[in-house]
Amino acid sequence: MANSRATRKLSLSSRPRAPSTRRPLVPRSPPAPVLLFAGELDLNSPPRSAAEFAALFPDATLVVQPGAGHYLWLDDADQFVATTAAFLG
Repeated sequence: MANSRATRKLSLSSRPRAPSTRRPLVPRSPPAPVLLFAGELDLNSPPRSAAEFAALFPDATLVVQPGAGHYLWLDDADQFVATTAAFLG
């Protein structure tokens, strides 16, 4: 019996993922504002990828910080703090 369960779990986990993985991240919750940052020069998470991620949230604001790389809070801490403070109101 234990072998059949292990086989069943393996067969279920080996199935390809459905396109539903691209659904909005919070479909049943009330919309909450989300702030996403991308550094203009970030090679790890470029602004294009951040924009695709932002599209998954119902109320997202994407800020591309000019001249910043992946660690934009280090590249221009004042700009990062100002943008975050303005978003939080």
